[in-house]
Parts: sequence; C-alpha cells; structure tokens
Amino acid sequence: MSLSSKRLHEEKVFKDPVHRYIHVRDTLIWLLIGTKEFQRLRRVRQLGTTSMTFHGAEHSRFSHSLGVYEITRRMINVFAGRDHWNEEDRLLVLSAALLHDVGHGPFSHSFEKVFHTDHEWWTRQIILGETEVNAVLRQVDPQFPQAVADVIAKKSSNKLMTSMISSQIDADRMDYLLRDAYYTGVSYGHFDLERILRVMRPECDQVVVKASGMHAVEDYIMSRYQMYWQVYFHPVTRSSEVILSKILWRVRKLQEKGYKFRQPPRHFASLFTNELSLDDYLRLDETVMYFYFQAWQDEEDPILRDLCTRFLNRRLFQYIEFQPEKREEDWQKLQQLFMEMGVDPDYYLVQDSSSDLPYDVYRPGAGERVPIQLLMPDGSLRELSQESNVVEAISGKKRTDYKLYYPKDTLSACGQRVAREEAVRILTRG
Repeated sequence: MSLSSKRLHEEKVFKDPVHRYIHVRDTLIWLLIGTKEFQRLRRVRQLGTTSMTFHGAEHSRFSHSLGVYEITRRMINVFAGRDHWNEEDRLLVLSAALLHDVGHGPFSHSFEKVFHTDHEWWTRQIILGETEVNAVLRQVDPQFPQAVADVIAKKSSNKLMTSMISSQIDADRMDYLLRDAYYTGVSYGHFDLERILRVMRPECDQVVVKASGMHAVEDYIMSRYQMYWQVYFHPVTRSSEVILSKILWRVRKLQEKGYKFRQPPRHFASLFTNELSLDDYLRLDETVMYFYFQAWQDEEDPILRDLCTRFLNRRLFQYIEFQPEKREEDWQKLQQLFMEMGVDPDYYLVQDSSSDLPYDVYRPGAGERVPIQLLMPDGSLRELSQESNVVEAISGKKRTDYKLYYPKDTLSACGQRVAREEAVRILTRG
C-alpha cells in the first residue's frame, strides 16, 4: 500500500506549549518525523543567539517545524469541501510544511553569511538527495520528493499550496511569532490564531481572509512588527551574532594562513575547500559548534581565544547608534585609533544594520511579495491596506537601524591613553 493512503493504527500526538497538541495520523508524516535529517533539527535552535538576551529562547527548529505542520493541518480542515481546494493535495502541503526548514544549519544566518551557504538550497538537497527523508517521500510516488521541493521553493504551479506555508500570512510566520513570543516571554507577539484560521479561505492562487476577520489580521501584522524590533533585532542579540560571525571569520582566515590549530576544525574542512557534501553538512549542528568554541578558548591565537571566551561567557560588545553615511569621517578615525591601540578593527569595530518591511503592497514586476487579500461579502477581493488604516500606515515602509559595536572593556584596559581617550570621545559623542 502506498504511503499516500496509509494511516497509523492510532493517532499520535505531541504535547506542545503553543498549540497544546500536534496531531499526526498519516504514516508518511510520522515516518518523516523519525528520519535522522528531521531529528537533527532538535540540535539547531530556532532563534540562534537570542537566548543571550531572552534566556528562555532555547526552542529548536524541530518544534517550530512541527508547529508549522500543525497550523497547516488546521488550515486544511477549514478548507475541506470548499471550492479551489483539492483534497489530493493534502499530504503534499503537509509534507512541505513539515520539511520547510530541514536544511537549516547551526546559527543559520551567521553561518550562512560567513561560509556562503543557503539553507533553502540544502533543504532541496535533503529532500532530493540520498537521504532517509527522500526514501520516505518516494514511498508515496517517485516524483513526490520533487513536488515537495517545488512547493517549498515557490516553484510549484499550485500557488495556493505555496501561499499556505510561504506568504505574508502563512503557517510558518504564524507559528514562529507565537512560539518565539512564548519562549522569549514577551507579550506583543501574540495574536488570535484560532480566529484567523476560521476566516481563511482557499482561492486559486493564494489563501485569502474573510473581511470579517480583518482586525485579527491587523493584530497579526502588528505582532510581527513588534517582534522584529523588540526581539529579532534586539541590539544585545545582534552583539552576540557579531561576535559569532567574527569567530567564524577568524577561523576561516587562520585556516587560509596555514595556522596550526590545537583543536583543528575538522568538521569545517570541506567548507574551507568549497567541497561541502550533504553528509558533511548534516554533521554540523550547534552542539558541534559549541564543542569547538569551548576548545578554541585555549588556542594560541589571541583573537580567536578572546572571541570564543566572550561568546561562551556572554562578554558582549557595547553598541551605539551609528549612521554610516553621516559619520564616515568618524569611522575612518576610529579604525586608525583602534590600530594604534593594538586592537584589530576588523574584529573589534563592527558596523551592523537591521531592516524590516512589515507589510508590502504588490507592484507588478517589482518582485514584491503577494499582498494579503480580503474576501468581501459580495465575493470580490480587496487588498488589506485598502480596507485597514492600521496596515496602510506601515505598508511599504522599510525601517533600518544602524549600530556600531566595540569591546568597551578592552578599550578601558588599553595602555595607549591618548588614542583611547580620543576613541572614547568619538564613541560617546553620539
């Protein structure tokens, strides 16, 4: 019997703090959860270094992926029997929801920036390569892995399924907002998920929302806005990410120079030669990374040793507001002063920016995301910001925050008094 129709003898449930229970009845989903590639997500945290700021944020991409599956399953229950929904697509979209993050690596975005990897590309390799995930998916149909990969990559001809897990109001965003708010302990990430699910409707190209549910969607949009600026872009979290990125950069540079590590970065070897295989990638998780950070505290290289010690013991960089286009002269002067003090500005003087576009109205040909559509009582569709004054006020408005990070404790201990005092004067001038 094909896995497309096979059900478990009894429904399995996962107790979940966000959704109360996550329900699994399909044998396919149960087998996918049990694959080693999916279980690896237990060792990759959802929020990377955010626990440095919000100590409860230790949850994993495993629990998030289950949550996205559960919200998608509930969407399908609402869509059942309605026009534009094909019940034969149920397992396909459930599989895509479950596996959408399976390619994430340790400390995803910092890792990707330094080593030029792409978790979406790796997700595709896991689904289509010689993996346990692929072997399970092929039990449905030999073409099923490709269909799942296409939904996740937004290449599927079925745009409705894509919008269920990747749009401006989708199962992915709804789960991570609620889950991240729960684990960070903040209140502004919450919104009425049950209400939104009740008013969602399937259309040919995307999920739409009944006009009567507009206020619940407004709440969702504002929750997302607040979470980005209060949690995801928190400057303390960004400081820890800066140090993490600099650790990885330092290791890469030392390897290129032929430095002899006391603890050689064997798990990174194929990364340095641009020959990273799928098996090598899947061996990388955050437990492996922490092992190296712990060991590299004893390296002879003072920069690597210091950065690892800072990261592990939360001795983070200080930060100030710093608009680069307005303070170019200060930037050049600070780099010079840091070198005079014997503090390498490549690692200890870092400009960083965070930006977000909370909601965008689609403009044909410009590549923007498809907007949220409201289903009006007469059956017509209206773009959300045309009906909501709240959403209109933030539509298409990108906000960017600029910071400069530096080690205040290192400057305080520096013996070069003149250079130190001049650097502190510039840094505290604002």
